[in-house]
Order: sequence, then C-alpha cells, then structure tokens
Amino acid sequence: MTAVFLDLDGTLMESHPGILASLRHALESAGHHALAEIDLSWMIGPPLDGSLRRMGLSDPEPVIAEYRAHYRETGMFNARVYDGVLDALDALRKSRARLYVATAKPHVYARQITRHFGLAKRMEREFGPELDGTRQWKGDLLAYALAETGETAAKAVMVGDREHDIAAAKDVGMKSVAVSWGYGNESEWRDAGAVIDRPDALKATLAGLGL
Repeated sequence: MTAVFLDLDGTLMESHPGILASLRHALESAGHHALAEIDLSWMIGPPLDGSLRRMGLSDPEPVIAEYRAHYRETGMFNARVYDGVLDALDALRKSRARLYVATAKPHVYARQITRHFGLAKRMEREFGPELDGTRQWKGDLLAYALAETGETAAKAVMVGDREHDIAAAKDVGMKSVAVSWGYGNESEWRDAGAVIDRPDALKATLAGLGL
C-alpha cells in the first residue's frame, strides 16, 4: 500500500472557529479593523505570511505574532475532527498504508493538535514548517518529508482541500486527492487525480489511482 500524506486544516480537522477568531483578533489588534470584518475563510490552509501580503500588508509580522499568541491561548483546540475521518484513517492503516501529516501549520502547533484529538497515534510522522517560515511552501515540505522518510513519490499521494496541496504534490511527483468538505472549491481541484465527498471514499479512491 501507499504512503498517504494528509493535510490538517480542512482535511482532517474542521478548524475554522479557532483560526478565524484568532485572525480577526490579530488584525483588529494591529489596527486593520476593516480587514477583520471581511470573509477570511480563504486564508485557512495557505501560509499565513503570504495570505497577509495578498491582503496588502507589507509587514505582516506584527499580525502573525498576535495571531500566534491568541491561537495558542484560545484557538488551537477550538476545532473538531471531521465525521468519518478517524474510521477512514483506521481503514487505511488496516490496509497497511503509511500515514503522515503534511500541513502548512507550524509543526510546533500541529503536533499538539493531532495529539489532543487522537490523530497523532495514527501517524507514522508529522511534518509542518518551522516558525521562521522554513518549508512553508508545501512542495518544499513534501520534498523534505520524502527525504526524511525514504518514501517514493511515485508510490505516495497528497490528500488536501486547497490548491496548494494539489500543486505541491505535482511539484514532487506525487498523485493527489482533493476533499470537498474543507475550505477549497472546485476551481482549486482541477489538477487533482480525484475529488472525494466523504472520508470513507478515500481507500477505494486510492486503489482506483493505482496506489
């Protein structure tokens, strides 16, 4: 069976309550009151630095620092595992798949979350960027994960909800599966090998992709 690299926010976890509350707090604290009032759900998944720059912030560091402080204190565990995800992961493990987390969330936070919600014990290893931004592009993160684990890209798949998950998989030669229950949309999944609507469809979908 294959190596399955899994995004966290929007794929395994419904995490928008804590993330969006911390984002709004951080923007308001930095004086960006108008930005705090708009729809920020598109920011869930991609690296925060790049998303804030897209909003027009030339120096996003003060907002990032405030976001991280608020997120650690009140937002990190304001989330839940999507229905059916744990059963789907267990089914994959029974078929001898090797499971890994590959998230754009800094691993110092991601590992606390996966441990708290019972995901960590189902994973071989977990990968996320450093707080200084090292490997924040998921293509770099996946390349690093392949080197660290010895997995082969041709026998691996990236499962995620956003376009950067699909693009990162393509960068390193992995196949990809998009999930429809997260924070992406159909326009982001055009290059995915498959799109699934339910976690319990993942095992059969991987088999259909030859994995």
